[in-house]
Amino acid sequence: MAEDRKGVLVVGGGISGLTAAVEIAEVGYPVYLVERSPYLGGRVAQNSRYFPKLCPPYCGLEINFRRVRANPRIRCYTLAQVQEISGEAGDYKVQVRMSPRYVNAKCTACGQCMKVCPVDRPNLFNYGMDMTKAIYLPHDLAFPVRYVIDPETCLGSECAKCVEACPYDAVDLQMKEEVQTLEVGAVVWATGWSPFDASEIPYYGFGRHSNLITNTMMERLASVNGPTQGKILRPSDRKPVRRVAFVQCAGSRDENHLPYCSGVCCLASLKQALYVREQEPESEVTIFYIDIRALGRLEDFFTRVKEDDRIHLVKGKVADIQEDATTRDLILRVEDVDLGEGLEYRADLVVLATGMVPSTAQDDLPLEIKKDQYGFALEENASSGIFPVGCVKRPVDVAHSVKDATGAALKAIQFLVRR
Repeated sequence: MAEDRKGVLVVGGGISGLTAAVEIAEVGYPVYLVERSPYLGGRVAQNSRYFPKLCPPYCGLEINFRRVRANPRIRCYTLAQVQEISGEAGDYKVQVRMSPRYVNAKCTACGQCMKVCPVDRPNLFNYGMDMTKAIYLPHDLAFPVRYVIDPETCLGSECAKCVEACPYDAVDLQMKEEVQTLEVGAVVWATGWSPFDASEIPYYGFGRHSNLITNTMMERLASVNGPTQGKILRPSDRKPVRRVAFVQCAGSRDENHLPYCSGVCCLASLKQALYVREQEPESEVTIFYIDIRALGRLEDFFTRVKEDDRIHLVKGKVADIQEDATTRDLILRVEDVDLGEGLEYRADLVVLATGMVPSTAQDDLPLEIKKDQYGFALEENASSGIFPVGCVKRPVDVAHSVKDATGAALKAIQFLVRR
């Protein structure tokens, strides 16, 4: 019986980890889902819409959350990290360190605690484009639906206003870190990706120019639960945008930064160009690109965008971005390949299409994972009962992440059966 066998550790609670967890558990195997943030859903929860259908991500996420809630074989650990994995294939011992949330399961997310909190902190879910209180709900549809305290900004017991305000005795400032040991037979590694740090490209001036943002930040600006409630406004003055430029391959396909193509950036910019056009009928969008990569059925989406006569595609690499000190407009200098001449373009807002950096290239890992020269995990790990999935293997979109996670779930089950 499946229940008699060891379970599976799933590291990462984004769309890949969620998919693998529910597929494995619904076959009958216990699953331990470990996520280091205070909520499940990963970067998909930060998207405004998927391409090509432009539907919101919460529909797919809510289906998975419902499956998680309904399945007693899935144990979720948020604010948790795998400290150590020892043993051998089929017989792993895992130490999981769980940071205190300082809010217990009695929380109803009523928000009374937040109303009295005197401390503000940057909202990391919105990439620092607005603020939350030191006690906060990670986002409107967070799972679990429970507030959390940021210990780095909270004043603790010298304030304790949130403790007094909570009508359910849910705030516990004395919560301590816990370490739990798990025994599993296989591991699904689904820790996802981070956006390339655009500040590493000095000639673009990210971090210096106020109206220069990244593609991930643009998703939050366009989201109804984002910092501007879905209105795409300039960060400097909160005015609607009229001229927007997208800079493709910002750091990607560049031997000095990311030598590879992340594959999804072109489609993300095409999608975001439609965000702008839908909101501002008189707006003008220009996409500066090396080449547009929209394969298979996504070619139709590309064609749809090209049919908008106020979306312009210019083949050329942006060499420099400067800010007008008076208007805060941004001036892009670029070589137009088709015209064979340089040009300047003035924009209200510029969006850098930064690529994906796998977590396996950046994080200290608690076990040995074989990687390629860019830090992506290799399929070769499967022989040890370790199954990398999604964007830790290669840059992929949401749909391909889900398919890959379903395949990894099957491989993990097969591995356990054969032990």
